[in-house]
Amino acid sequence: MALKRMDNVGIVVEDLGAAIDFFGELGLELEGRARIEGEWAGRVTGLGDQHVEIAMMRTPDGNSRLELSRFIRPAVAADHRNAPVNALGYLRVMFAVDDVDDTLDRLRKRGAQLVGEVVQYGDAYRLCYIRGPEGLLIGLAQEL
Repeated sequence: MALKRMDNVGIVVEDLGAAIDFFGELGLELEGRARIEGEWAGRVTGLGDQHVEIAMMRTPDGNSRLELSRFIRPAVAADHRNAPVNALGYLRVMFAVDDVDDTLDRLRKRGAQLVGEVVQYGDAYRLCYIRGPEGLLIGLAQEL
């Protein structure tokens, strides 16, 4: 049996509402919100008695999703949000955008900060990294 697709990328946040607003401004659509709890959920994650509030955000083309999670129980165990771009493990989510400059202008109003510079990669892309809500590392790519 072959792999069908990557279903979603999950990000744990403290302020679910602010994260929804930020990624909504970026262009993702809120697909739904739910509370996940119960014995079955703890068996999947290995966390036991867990209570999590989630929001599923969908890209405009409908092909990709971002799952935002706020853990109510158990408490968050570690914080990787301020790790540098060369840290081991999951690093960032990269989004393709129509216009990097316009996207930066809109996201800065929601607290985004440019990590380095906007750079051009040959004749193919304009790229940058930003720190979004709660310091999350996010990449923006504009195809030229």
